[in-house]
Amino acid sequence: MKNPEAQQDVSVSQRIRVMFYVMKPSETSFQTLEEVPDYVRKATPFFISLMLLELVVGWIRKGKPPGGLDDALTSMSAGIVSQLPRLFYRSIELTSYVYIWENYRLISLPWDSPWTWYLTFLGVDFGYYWFHRMAHEVNIMWAGHQTHHSSEGYNLSTALRQSVLQIYTSWIFYSPLALFIPPSVYAVHLQFNLLYQFWIHTEVIDNLGPLELILNTPSHHRVHHGRNRYCIDKNFAGTLIIWDRIFGTFEAENEKVVYGLTHPINTFEPFKVQFHHLVNIWTTFWATPGFFNKFSVIFKGPGWGPGKPRLGLIEEIPEVEGKEVPFTSSASQLLKIYVLVQFTLILAFYEETFADKAVLSQVSLLLRVCFIILTLTSIGFLLDQRPKAAVLETLRCLVFLGLCRAGHLKPCFSSLSFALEN
Repeated sequence: MKNPEAQQDVSVSQRIRVMFYVMKPSETSFQTLEEVPDYVRKATPFFISLMLLELVVGWIRKGKPPGGLDDALTSMSAGIVSQLPRLFYRSIELTSYVYIWENYRLISLPWDSPWTWYLTFLGVDFGYYWFHRMAHEVNIMWAGHQTHHSSEGYNLSTALRQSVLQIYTSWIFYSPLALFIPPSVYAVHLQFNLLYQFWIHTEVIDNLGPLELILNTPSHHRVHHGRNRYCIDKNFAGTLIIWDRIFGTFEAENEKVVYGLTHPINTFEPFKVQFHHLVNIWTTFWATPGFFNKFSVIFKGPGWGPGKPRLGLIEEIPEVEGKEVPFTSSASQLLKIYVLVQFTLILAFYEETFADKAVLSQVSLLLRVCFIILTLTSIGFLLDQRPKAAVLETLRCLVFLGLCRAGHLKPCFSSLSFALEN
């Protein structure tokens, strides 16, 4: 997945089917890692298309969109931030896997065997279940994963609300596969497992009948995203819900689900969305007496405290009434339109940066990443109506003009480009 020229083409049919894991071994088996397509990036247009479809269907069924603009932009901003490190180096989930494969593998299963393909499907999904479960049960891992749960809405944009920290622990749970599964096969299923989980983030789909027994579905995953007491630490599945049924973490959807963190963060600012729980851990760590208690702050559950069980007490989870109102921006409609335009432009710029990364210098890449982060932060400040939002946005515009004049960015309009050259 490093050399785009070596990657195989992906048809439109495959780009759609990959979203639902409806792929055959014969069309997704590759001898080398470099041949494996970047299925996630190639699926980006379908992310947008499905979100627009969900918007239309939700509006027809309920008379309102399935979520607010402010929440959706924050989710997509988190998704952008989580992908930025890929501009500089390959994912640690692949790097660590290749290292183990090259130095410690026990046997080499054939890369072109359907049996290897299906075994990897089960292995990656099993590894994801345990990673996901530990990401809820180990506080330092929750510091990364909580980003995904911080949305108080539940729609397809929520699937894009990803953590920049999460991959630095998830690789551990897939590493045993490197003892016998070729990296190219693993790289395929790592992407498929992630893509499958996109479409289950919706309230548009109710119940899928017999499929609910085997697959992770929107109904099952709605429970996972709930902050109702009956939803806490349930339904960790990626693709197959059977792991939850086997290991006792399954819970069916019954009463209305209220989404988000048990203690909502009430912000749209991307740094807080990504890192606020790390700050909480730091504060609690120093406020908690005793070495073993400090150790427990990091490695026991988010709800743990001295004298409590490893995962905390369920009765300390705030009860919900089903009438909770999600946090929304108080910005004017005109300002929201401005924010939407700026986000659309930075999204196009983000896509262009990834497309051109092979020809951009490291300095240009770094400056572009900094500008993307600055823009997303400014958008968060504007939506939060922070006192210094106008100052930060003015600074961002000045930085944009400076980077354009230095040749690291290019304006969207040729007339502006002409003006900057003179």
